Parts: sequence; structure tokens; C-alpha cells
Amino acid sequence: MSDDPLVIFTPSGKRGHFAKGTPILTAARQLGVDLDSVCGGRGICSKCQITPSYGEFPKHKVTVRDDALSEWNAVEQRYDDKRGLPKGRRLGCQATVQGNVVIDVPPESQVHKQVVRKRVEARDIILNPSTKLFYVEVAEPDMHDPSGDLERLRDALRDQWQLENVAADLHILQVMQPILRKGAWKVTVAVHLGDNENAPRIMHIWPGYHDGTVYGVAVDLGSTTIAAHLCDLASGEVVASSGVMNPQIRFGEDLMSRVSYAMMNATGADEMTRAVRDGMNGLFAQIAAEAELDPKLIVDAVFVCNPVMHHLFLGIDPFELGQAPFALATSNALRLRADDLDLNIHPSARVYMLPCIAGHVGADAAAVALSEAPEKSDDLVLVVDVGTNAEILLGNREKVLACSSPTGPAFEGAQISSGQRAAPGAIERVKIDPQTKLPRFKVIGCDLWSNDDRFAAAIASTGVTGICGSGIIEMVAEMRMNGIVDAAGLIGSPDQTGSSAVFPDGRTHSYLVHDGTADGGPKITVTNRDIREIQMAKAALYSGARLLMDKFGVDKVDRIVLAGAFGAHISTKHAMVLGMIPDAPLDKVSSAGNAAGTGARIALLNREARAEIEATVRAIHKVETAIEPRFQEHFVNASAIPNAVEPFPILRNLVNLPDQTFNTGDGEGSARGGRRRRRG
Repeated sequence: MSDDPLVIFTPSGKRGHFAKGTPILTAARQLGVDLDSVCGGRGICSKCQITPSYGEFPKHKVTVRDDALSEWNAVEQRYDDKRGLPKGRRLGCQATVQGNVVIDVPPESQVHKQVVRKRVEARDIILNPSTKLFYVEVAEPDMHDPSGDLERLRDALRDQWQLENVAADLHILQVMQPILRKGAWKVTVAVHLGDNENAPRIMHIWPGYHDGTVYGVAVDLGSTTIAAHLCDLASGEVVASSGVMNPQIRFGEDLMSRVSYAMMNATGADEMTRAVRDGMNGLFAQIAAEAELDPKLIVDAVFVCNPVMHHLFLGIDPFELGQAPFALATSNALRLRADDLDLNIHPSARVYMLPCIAGHVGADAAAVALSEAPEKSDDLVLVVDVGTNAEILLGNREKVLACSSPTGPAFEGAQISSGQRAAPGAIERVKIDPQTKLPRFKVIGCDLWSNDDRFAAAIASTGVTGICGSGIIEMVAEMRMNGIVDAAGLIGSPDQTGSSAVFPDGRTHSYLVHDGTADGGPKITVTNRDIREIQMAKAALYSGARLLMDKFGVDKVDRIVLAGAFGAHISTKHAMVLGMIPDAPLDKVSSAGNAAGTGARIALLNREARAEIEATVRAIHKVETAIEPRFQEHFVNASAIPNAVEPFPILRNLVNLPDQTFNTGDGEGSARGGRRRRRG
């Protein structure tokens, strides 16, 4: 047994015997303990802070004396004077082993930090980015050793950090020599650590020790919106987030209309590629300005998107995705450069695109799988990413199934008469009084209900501008619960519904939500066509979920996760009344927020997660709704509110759904009344 002192690290529990005088940082490295350092133990970066513990430790069968570490030294004192060390902390590169010692590595000193997510059931993100900073001391030029400055910089990275075969692009060669000399041959280098396809590569270089960071961006490129999260690659912190409308909308609101545009116009695909890349660059400039940083410090990017957006962003004609068998150009993950995609970030920035699952189940669904990990769930979990093209996953540890369903843009307020995107002034919450059958509502940007005396003053700057996606879902569900809309989706007459808010509108009826015309504002209504748009969207969503349940051989699921930025704002009760999702206890339905964006952020901040999701995608069983006969059957049944054949027993114990019909014989429900069609 060794007579050398025993060093025990917490919280990892790793331990080993080391000779007196061994720096704690050295001991940590030899044991594989997660202790950070940028400067390589030179006492410059202070990333290797540790907390020694003293006294009796029966658990470890060790006693730690006050002199277990070397005395406080001048380097630690200098750092404490300049920036301050928390009480009891030491620098791991300066404190050396003198006796048995227990060392705690605080979270901020760990290389693979946990980036905490707020939902209880969500996994934390382990920080292990693809680009890191390294401080090196480079050998000066020597007449007797006529090697280049780049070669000696590469040697320093190899000798001091064990980074082999590091490459550099031309832009590094163009700035490297003055930086080396300004730093007196001491520099900080940002290195992309490489992957299975690419060698490590120098991304950026600073003179001396650079006490800064580099950034990455995680992008969810959706059909309707583009969302981006700018992350500090050293801390994992999201320093800025923003979103823009996808400029491709002018070519078509849904994916197939964009495919058609590309098919009907010789330059159509190129036009849409330029549009989305220009929109992306505008978004990058916006979030960089918000974070007050140079976009050239964005050195890594991860993108997730559906297959059509995937192809158009890459400059690939989506023609084959518009017809069976819906063949992708590639389903594998891609590792590209930013300049391949005309992105205005760091000139050598690396771009990672998650793998696609199938012809209509894209990298966004893969990102949802990475975020929510259904393959690790003991429960049977249904994950629904609600959007213009909904991605649906169903699975547990046994297997995972996936499909997509073309819901269209109605859930995002498009194709709705008073619909709009979520913005200040948009109606987002609705309640209908069961006695008066009149509505009250909340708008984005105000916490007051519309029947509050202070409401008008509170919204004076925005007004009431329209209805966003979550608002139209609550509106239709409330109309159904209060007998204004029947199960078939028809709005009744004022006499049939008992509501003065209902008025004749052509051959059908509409429902008045808010009349702002007296003050120059809009008249906001819900029409029968609006109801029909929502019915079609929710039927597509439910049918995809029900089809996966058929394939799994089940009639119910243990829990449901609503994903997507829109999914985060949906009332689960109203979604179930509408029949968007299967019948389930409401406490088993949760929101994951923008799970695709979170999956992109996981892949950005943890390079090992990239290999994990590539393996997961290979194991997912893909279901193509377009060739499944039962999809259409489920769709017809799901067009009813909530469903024509599914009993929804849990829901019906929670709410009363009136059993009535407003069909007056002409197939739409006449505003003039008439004989009711006899039911067979």
C-alpha cells in the first residue's frame, strides 16, 4: 500500500495516492476528475478553483489536517487582490498535496457543467462544447530551427494540451503573426475539437491570456418562424434569444405549397434558399446586437428543421419530397462550414445539422427526441411538437415510433379571419360566461381580463388586434363547452345558442368576440370557416397520434408532452376539449416549451449528444401517414369536436359537452333557419 497521501475528490468520489508536492490540478487530471483550466496550470485563468475540507471523514476513513495542502502563495494572493476568491477556496494549480486531503470541486469549476433546465422531468444539459479556449506559450522563432509560426503554435497545442494535428484556415494565417508578437509568444486559442469527419481547427486567436469566451447559436428553422438561441460556450448560458417570421412564407404558408412553387418555377428553389439565408443572417445580426457582441465570435451553430426546410436551407431542390416515396437527399447528420451556407458569423464557424428521421419527419423531430428522450422513459409517452407540420413521437424503453402530420398554419393564427401571430394585443386566453354566452379575454402584454374596468387603459398602447393560436384554440373549445358550436363544428343561431354575440354571416353564423371599430380598431369575430380550419388542423394532429397508438397496440398513453413554442401556451383542457390530443388525466399532460430548440441547444453545448441522437434516430421506427389507410379513417372521426367515435371518458368527467346539432339541412347550418336534416 502506498505511503503517499490520499487525495479524495467530491462530488465524483474519485481518489488516488499522490506524492507530496503534486498540484491538485495534476492529481485531478490523472484521476479524470472534472476540474477546469484554460491556462494549463499557470495560475492565470482561475478556472481551477477548489474547496479543501478539513477534519474527520468517517465515510472516507481519513483525517484531514490543517497542513494537508501547501500554504497560500503569491499567485493566489495576486488573484484574490484583483478579483477575489470566495472564502475557503484555493487554486488547484497552485495548492499542492502535503497530506491526506478531501477536495470539493464546485460546479463552476467543472469542465462538464450542468446547465439546469427548469422543468422537473427534464434532463439537465451537460456542458461539453465542441469549441474551447486554450492558453499556450509558443516557442519563439530560431535561426537554427526554421519552422513557421503556425507549426510552432500547433506544437504548443500538442505538447501542452495533447491536441494533435490541429489545422488552421487562411484567415488565421493572415492575423496570427502580429498577435503572437503582441502577446510575447503567449496566446489564447479557440479550437474546434473536431469530430469523426474533421480534424481539430483553430477558430480564433488572442494575444496573451484572454479572459473571455466564444459563442454558439442553436436554431430551430420552422416553416413559419425561425427561432435562435445565442449561447456562451464556456458557461452554457443563453445570452440572447429571438425569432423572426420565415421569409419563405411569401412563397407559400405550408410546406407543400413551397414544394409546388419550386416545381412550377425554374428558379423557385434558389429564391427560397436565398430568402431563408437572408432571414437567418438578419436574425444573427439581431441577437448579436442584443448581446452586444461581434457576430464573428459565433464559432459554432446547430440547426434543426423539417425535411423541406432542411433541403431549401441547404440549397437542395425539394422536388423528391413532394411525391412518394418522399426521398431525402440525405438523412444523416451534416457537418458543414458557415461559409458553405452564406452565414455571416465567424468565417470558419462549424455548422452541425441533426439527422432527419424520414421523408416527412425531420431533424426537428430528432431534436425533440434528444430533448425529451422517450427511449429512456419507463412510461409510454406521447410527444407532440405542435406547428405547421406537427412531429409526433410515441415510445418508451421498448421502442419509439415517429410520424409527421400536416396541420397547416391555423394553430399559429394563419388562415383565421381575425388570426395573427402571437404579439402584444393578440387575444391569447378566452372564457365564455355560461349564462350570458358572452366572451371575456386576455391579450398578450396585459394580465387583466377584458371585463375589468382597468382593461381599456391598460391596453391603450396596443389595443386588441386579433386572435393568436392559443386564443383560437381556447375560443373554439369554449364555444363547444357553452353550446355555441356543436360537435360537427357548426355555429348555431342566436335562438339555438342563447347568445347575443352570434350573428348571421351569409349562409352561416359567426360569433362576435370584440368590436373595436368605434375607436378605429378591428371587429374580431370567429366564423364557421375559422372553426373548419381548426377542425382540419386538430384532426390531422390527433390522427397522427392515434395512428402511432395503433402501431404500438394501445388505446391510451401514460403521459403527453406538448412541445413547440406554441405548445407551451396551449391550455391542456381546451386542447383536449377540441380533440387535439388523446384522452388523458390533465395532470399527465405537460408542456416542454420549444423542445426542438432545446434539442438544438443540447447538441450545441454537448458534442457527445450529437453521437447520441444519431444513434437514437437510427433506432426510431418511422410511420408514413400518407400510405396508412387508417389515417384517413382517424381523420374523419377526429374532425368532430372532440371526436365522432372516441368516448373521451376522462374529459367528460371534467367538462360538460352539450349533445346538440345545429345542422339545418343545407350542410352548413343556415342563417335563415330551415328544416333539420334527418339523421340516419
